[in-house]
Order: sequence, then structure tokens, then C-alpha cells
Amino acid sequence: NEDDLTIKLSEIIFLNDVIQRNRLNGVKMDRLVEQWDFLQLQCALYINSSLSGIPAHMQPKKWIRSFAQRLKGKQGRFRGNLSGKRVDFSARTVISPDPNLRIDEVAVPIHVAKIMSYPEIVNRTNIEFIRQLVRNGPDVHPGANFIINPKNDHKKFLKYGDRNEMAAKLRFGDVVERHLIDGDIVLFNRQPSLHRLSIMALYARVMPHRTFRFNECICSPFNADFDGDEMNLHLPQTEEAKAEALVLMGTKSNLVTPRNGEMIIGATQDFLTGAYLLTQRDTFFDRSKACQLLTWILANKDGLEKIDLPPPTILKPCQLWTGKQLFNVILRLNNSCKDIINLRVKGKAYSGKDEDLCCNDGFIVIRNSRLLLGCVDKSVLGANGKTNVFYLLLRDCSELAAAIAMARLARLTSYYLMNRGFSIGLIDVTPGENLLKAKHALVTEGYNKCNNYIQQLKEDKLQLQPGCSREQTLEALILKELSDVRESAGKLCLQELQRSSNSPLIMAISGSKGILL
Repeated sequence: NEDDLTIKLSEIIFLNDVIQRNRLNGVKMDRLVEQWDFLQLQCALYINSSLSGIPAHMQPKKWIRSFAQRLKGKQGRFRGNLSGKRVDFSARTVISPDPNLRIDEVAVPIHVAKIMSYPEIVNRTNIEFIRQLVRNGPDVHPGANFIINPKNDHKKFLKYGDRNEMAAKLRFGDVVERHLIDGDIVLFNRQPSLHRLSIMALYARVMPHRTFRFNECICSPFNADFDGDEMNLHLPQTEEAKAEALVLMGTKSNLVTPRNGEMIIGATQDFLTGAYLLTQRDTFFDRSKACQLLTWILANKDGLEKIDLPPPTILKPCQLWTGKQLFNVILRLNNSCKDIINLRVKGKAYSGKDEDLCCNDGFIVIRNSRLLLGCVDKSVLGANGKTNVFYLLLRDCSELAAAIAMARLARLTSYYLMNRGFSIGLIDVTPGENLLKAKHALVTEGYNKCNNYIQQLKEDKLQLQPGCSREQTLEALILKELSDVRESAGKLCLQELQRSSNSPLIMAISGSKGILL
């Protein structure tokens, strides 16, 4: 019952001994060479048992796990035991989105929270809280699973016995393995871990149902989507580990990528669409609707904050507030807020002329944290570049200001989009009569030009491009012409389609999904 390598070593020693005796006894040279080759084969199989090209009469009878097989592959020493290994205090399940969470929070299912435990040391400040957890036991959350006596390492399971008596006997210094509770710091990881932002520290929030949930803004560093992805959660077991994780791996400390200093965490998809529609020129709300929308900001850390409702833009016949004014509240909740940013940048819908008077309202001006002009889109809210609202908040104010603004935007825009409605129908992708005529004329003109180039080639009148043959020149000209036709058709669609009601066009302009072509 020896190890494969031990057996192989004994075979190598035995063959050495046989060759040595045969040399002394004067055995024929061809017999010695054959034994020598067999010894070489055994030495090679000792290192790598998956060799190819072994003669049929020398094939090993039994496959063994050699050094190479023990090191390589998913179950090998490196990938199986060193780079990745099985660990305690970890959980894994499917992920799903929740825009109501802050960007530094993850929702943990209550089933997971009852099993994952943290060793809490009983002291003067927490003894009553710990006693209540002990009374609750392992089946009620928040509760506790075990009590450990540090003097003799005696471990009591709280499922059995009189829990009230155990709670009364608790002493300072006892260790209670309590359930994971709201506010615990956990490490959240998605494989493959390609860069350091693939694992980050977040605050746990115990919630019902069976999936891990988090704000969509932090999908980008994890490269996560919600089509069935699974993620891992680890619970640090000491106060030092929790503090270190929060400082070095916290979401708020990793808003920018170490590659080039640009934002890697920012608004995505529905948040961009909602923000773009909210800041349109023709978006107005009466007082009740405006206040109802703004109450969705008052959650989490903003729950007790005071909101200064700006004065209405229109006074008669009834008071109306613009969507831009509601967007301003995201950046600056009230007049006592000191987070001031200024920005002047071209948006994705910019027409190319008359900056402040852009016909598409595509030039964005933010002055003293007030959006004066423009419909906000991916260029100022997305996770890219440094002309970004959140990047300016991070640079000029603080990490906390950027993180809170992101959470406010997620809640406000998702609620607005949910109430406004945003759907797609056949009418959105059916071209009108004028568009079909214009497209037909454009395509016909393009084909005529291509036919003209082909005719010039046949008549040997085509002017050759530098360093190209006749065929290469023709191919380059035709490709350029067809590319121009495609771009012109895209611009025609943009002019013909209704910007305010065409859902695919709104998504393309705001940068949430798709491109104009």
C-alpha cells in the first residue's frame, strides 16, 4: 500500500542493481543497452507519467501519479491547494441586483447568516446583547451557535440545554460564536479573480430570500452580470482582520482603478437611462410628485437628513419643478452641505455647435453643484474618464460624498423609471415612410459609386493608391464608400426618430446600452 513514487523509486534502484550485476557477469552489450533504455524510461515516468511515444513492449502496466501530475491541473498542488483552497467561514450563491442598497453593502440571505458565525468576546459593553443572542439560540436570527470557555477551550452547542441558564452564567472573556448580523464586514469575491478589485470588503445586511444582492454600480470591478453568476462571501474572524479589510479593500477606497486613476465604479444602464430622462428639458413635476420622488433618497445614512426643496421653476398656473432641480438634490441635499463641484463638458447628445445653446441640450454645465444646462448621460455619470460627477466629488470632497451621491442616484432614478415606465414595442423599430425613401436613395447612390469604381478598373482609368495594386485600391474605395453609407444611414435614423419616445434611441444616446448604428 505504498505511494506511487515510492514504488517507482524502488523499481529504479532494483534496475540499477540488475545492470550493475550484469556488467560484472559479462552479459552481452545489446542486453545491457536494452536494460539501460528501460531504466531511462522509469526515470522519465517518475517525473512525468503522461509521456508519449513509448514502445509497445515497454508500456507501463499501471498508471501512476508522478511529480508533474501532482503539480499541474485544477486538482494539482498549485491550483488546488496553494492559489485556491477550501476555507471555513465562506458562502457561495447566485447574485442579483438591488438598487436600494448602498454601494458598500451586500444583502446576505438569512439562511447563510445563521450558519456563518463570528467569535464575539464578552465584555462590559456587549454582555446584555450577547445574553439575548444566547437565549435566541442557533435557530432564531440574530442568535448564537456556541459558547467557548477560554480557560479550558470547552465548547457548548446552544441547540441543547437550558439557554437561559447559560446566558446568566456568561462571564467577561467568554467567547460566543454569534450569527452574522447587520453591519459585519465581509469579503465579497467573484472568480476569476483577475485583478485586486475582484475581491472587496462590504458591510453585510441580513435579508430574506436566497441570493446575494448588491448595487449594480459595483458590477464593473467584479465584471459581474445577473444571468446566473455566483459569488463568494468570506467572514473575517478577528477585529484586526475586519479593520484591515475595510481600510484596504473597502468599496469607497477603491472607486478608481489603479491602472490609470479613472473611475471604475459608476452609474450603469437603468440609472443612466433614468437620469437622462429625468433631466430632459420638458420634464416637470408638481409639488406632491417632486416630494414623493425625493423621499426615495431618504434612506440608509440619509434617513434623518433634511432636504431643502428648491424654489419652483414655474409659478403660474401651478407650481412646477424641473427634473434638473431634483437631480441637484442628489449632489447637494441641503444648503448646509459643503460638497461643491463645478463641471463644463460636452455630453453624448451634443450637436457640435453653440455650447450653451445646444439644440439637443447636450452641453452639460454644473456650477456650485447645480445642474444648469444639459441632459446628464454616461459621459458624466458612467465609470469612465475624469470629467465625471463622482470623480469630482471624490477628488474635491471625499470618498463618502461620492459613494452617497451614487446611492442617491440609484434610488431616485430607478424609482422614477419604475413610475414613468420604459418599454419597447414594434413601433420603436419600424422605420417611417420618409426614412425608407431617404435610406433607399442613400443606398442607391452608394451602389452607383461602387459600380463606377468597378467600371473605372475595367477601363484601366482607376487612380491607384500609394503602395496598392489595382484590386487593393478598388477594395479600399468600396469599403470606404459602404462605411460612409452606413454612417449616413445612422444619422438619418437619428434625425427621423422621435428622441423623446423611442426607447432604443434613448438608451443609445444616454449610453446605457447599444450604439446609434
